[in-house]
Amino acid sequence: MRDAPAPSPTELALLKRLWAAGEQSARELHDGAGAALGWTFSSTRRTLDRMIEKGLVATRERHGVKVYASAAPKVATLAGMARDFLTRVMEVDAPPVAAFTGGSLLSDEEAAELERLLADAGADAGTNVETGPEDGQ
Repeated sequence: MRDAPAPSPTELALLKRLWAAGEQSARELHDGAGAALGWTFSSTRRTLDRMIEKGLVATRERHGVKVYASAAPKVATLAGMARDFLTRVMEVDAPPVAAFTGGSLLSDEEAAELERLLADAGADAGTNVETGPEDGQ
């Protein structure tokens, strides 16, 4: 199965709501995230439609209302975004794990999973996540 593409900043705002609260209707998502971003309800709906097409969210009916749930695993999505930013933008071979701990977005278990994912990515690239390239450069 192909990995879902990285979410845009606006898509990430909605994913964070879904990760924190679980499945929600478009209205609930808009009231929780869209309004803070200055969106209209139709902008929230268009963003959700785009996220369905990208495979970032899934829908189902709950009591006759369409609800949205994240189809993008939180830790894997964040790890992919971190790897992309640090390798493409910052030109860092492997991100230091400490940069991702201490925030409120990840539980201790999720931080440990993120560390494993980043370590696996570092090993694939011939680097050590904690120290950088294996040759010490």
